[in-house]
Amino acid sequence: MKFILDNWYLILIALISGAMLLAPMIKGGGVGALSTAQAIQLINREKAMVIDVCEPEEFATGHVKGARNVPLGQLEEKLPQVVKNKALPVILVCAKGARASRAVGIAKKLGYDNAQSLSGGLTAWRAASLPVEKA
Repeated sequence: MKFILDNWYLILIALISGAMLLAPMIKGGGVGALSTAQAIQLINREKAMVIDVCEPEEFATGHVKGARNVPLGQLEEKLPQVVKNKALPVILVCAKGARASRAVGIAKKLGYDNAQSLSGGLTAWRAASLPVEKA
């Protein structure tokens, strides 16, 4: 008890640093979410498919270059038609990352074990000055 009282500031620093490590997961980055750099490596090295789970109107205003649009509500039905090889890495993208995180669960349920979401979504992609195209 004396140690805790004498070193309360060390304990406080440990708690704050732990909270800072957990903050990205709570904000929506999530476990298993890809950074933009990791996504580019998967696209270039492993021919990953980029699937945008936004609605068609959102997709038309801008999306990751080369992405295919499969709205989240239709993912279970249409993903097997768009990505036939379940061994390929699949990068799921939406505007900010929340829908893509949900889409990962659906994709994994369908057998796409290499499905991951893009942390921060299209917002992070644009912030990294990566190519965006409009439909």
